[in-house]
Amino acid sequence: MEIIKCNSYEEMSKKVGVGIENQFEKNPFSVLGLATGSTPIGLYQYLSNSKVDFSKTFSFNLDEYMDLPFNHPQSYEYFMEENLFAYKQFRKSYFPSEKNYRNYDVMIQRFPIDIQILGIGTNGHIAFNEPGTSKDSLTHVVDLTENTIKDNSRFFDSIEDVPKQAITMGIKSIMRAKKIYLLANGKHKKDILEKSVYGEINSDVPASFLQEHKNTEVLYCE
Repeated sequence: MEIIKCNSYEEMSKKVGVGIENQFEKNPFSVLGLATGSTPIGLYQYLSNSKVDFSKTFSFNLDEYMDLPFNHPQSYEYFMEENLFAYKQFRKSYFPSEKNYRNYDVMIQRFPIDIQILGIGTNGHIAFNEPGTSKDSLTHVVDLTENTIKDNSRFFDSIEDVPKQAITMGIKSIMRAKKIYLLANGKHKKDILEKSVYGEINSDVPASFLQEHKNTEVLYCE
């Protein structure tokens, strides 16, 4: 695991964007694992203005809320359309859903993810893998914790509007990626990031499992 402190959010976003550009120069069929939330928006802005061509590749999103239609302003499919897909064409983009989540890992094994983008929650979750999630978990339905619901309520009109369940890639699903970028932005992520990177590896801090991945870069800025 490589730890990189960046001087600014823009620098962090660009570093990961350049890493993706370099990957696609080597292999234009590379597969991307994509994250949502506020942290990767700068990365997607960078890629939207990049010359990199995604038209030959697949993307897999980490997660999606349950019971939100794809065109809901807070659905992750809507988010990706607004922030990247409207600017860059992909061959096919997949999202976990109630219909396909049991086969999602089969699809990922068929088209292995070359680069996986991750953010981190203030309780150490990656994707929607909350504390207590097994290291061997695959794509599954999860009940969101009060902490996650509170963190995500800033995107909704009220906390009551935040879905209580989501579908997420599991820890094992994520760890299959050949390269992982974990992005963290803001002082409020510093404590949990230190626990994840330097602390004990256990399910209480799901991001700590990334210490066992052979090719992970952690980039953070305050």
